[in-house]
Amino acid sequence: MSETGCRIDVWLWRARFAKTRSLAAAMVERGAVRLTHNGVQTRLDKPARTVHVGDTLVFAVGGRLMELTVEAPGERRGPAEEARALYSLRQPLG
Repeated sequence: MSETGCRIDVWLWRARFAKTRSLAAAMVERGAVRLTHNGVQTRLDKPARTVHVGDTLVFAVGGRLMELTVEAPGERRGPAEEARALYSLRQPLG
């Protein structure tokens, strides 16, 4: 992967929004993730779609709607502190 891009399922797993990569892929496949890239919002349906630094994601976690900005693609699934560095929370929506 490039320094600015990463597969969405891998990124959700690294950022600890999904316990496993397959759960992250299932979340994307059922259309639960919206991506805003260059001002265009799309509902993701394939886990192989790439997210880039600066993209905005909207999805539900634990019954709460989250809106966040991708800050880094990450290199591994590390501890929680490392995962929190991958995004900045824009606002909890629900």
